[in-house]
Amino acid sequence: MYFDHAALKHLLGNGLLSFPVTDFTANGDFNEQTYRQRLEWLMPYGASVLFAAGGTGEFFSLEVDEYAKVVKTATDTCKKDTPIVAGVGQGTRAAIRYAQAAEANGASGILLMPHYLTEASLDGIVDHVEAVCKSTKLGVVVYNRANSQLNADALERLVDRCPNLIGFKDGVGNIELMMSVHNRIGDRLVYVGGLPTAEIFAPAYLAMGVNTYSSAVFNFVPATAVRFYEAIRANDHATVNDLLKRFYFPLIALRNRKSGYAVSMIKAGATLVGHSAGPVRSPLTELTDAEVEILAGLIKGVEPEALAR
Repeated sequence: MYFDHAALKHLLGNGLLSFPVTDFTANGDFNEQTYRQRLEWLMPYGASVLFAAGGTGEFFSLEVDEYAKVVKTATDTCKKDTPIVAGVGQGTRAAIRYAQAAEANGASGILLMPHYLTEASLDGIVDHVEAVCKSTKLGVVVYNRANSQLNADALERLVDRCPNLIGFKDGVGNIELMMSVHNRIGDRLVYVGGLPTAEIFAPAYLAMGVNTYSSAVFNFVPATAVRFYEAIRANDHATVNDLLKRFYFPLIALRNRKSGYAVSMIKAGATLVGHSAGPVRSPLTELTDAEVEILAGLIKGVEPEALAR
C-alpha cells in the first residue's frame, strides 16, 4: 500500500523506526525468503516505518536490480501494515535510478543518503537533493551526514522548491544545527534522530522536539528497542538509565572496536536470536568469536529468552 506524504510524515514522527538488515546467502546473493521471514517477524513489534536497503541494510553494496528485489520484497510483505522507505544514494544520476526503482517497486518514500566519496559545495549538495526530489513523486527524507550536510538556509531553499521533501534525518549530532533547522523550518519537515546507536542521543533530541529515531538493535532485540522507546516517551528515567548502563553503552564499546561493526554487529545479533541474515558483504568484516560471545552476554542481560530460540 502506498502511504501519501502526509500519512508517511505523521508515521515518521510518531513511532519507533528501524532499518532491517538485508539477508544474503552464504555466497552473498540476496536471500528473498529469509528477508521476507525477517520482516514478518519484526512487523508485530510495531515499528511505525521500516527502511529497506538503508545503511544497516548494506545499500552501498546493492546493484540496482537486486536493490529493486529488496524493495519489492519489503513492500509485498508489509503491504498495508507498515510503510517502506527505501534507501537511495551515490551520485545524482545513480541516486535518481535508485529512487525511480524504489517508486516502481511500491515504496512510500526514500531516504536520500550521502553522495559517494567526493566532498561538494553546499550549492552542489542542494542541486543534488533537488534533482533527486524532482525525479520521484515519493516523499523524501534527507540524511544529513558525512560529506553531505545541509544548513538551515539550504534546507529552506529546498523545502520551497521541493514539496515532496518531508523529512530531515540527523546523522551529525550538531545540537546548534538541529536547533537552527527546527527554528527555521518548523513543522514543514519531520525530524528523525539518525546517529549510530541513536538511543544514546534520544533523551537530548526529545527535548529539542525530535520525537523519534531509527533503532538498529530492533533487528535482534525488538522488545528491548520498543521498551526503551516507550520509556523515553514516558520520561521513565529509571528504565532509560538502566538500559543505557546495562546494554547500550557496552554495545557501543563493542561496535567501536572496528570500523563497519555498526552493521556486522547487528547481523551477528540477528544470528544469535535465531534470525540469521547471512554474512555481511565485503568490505565489511565479521565479529570475532570472542566478540560474538560478548554480544550474546549483552542480549542475555535484556532478553534472555531470545537466545533460547
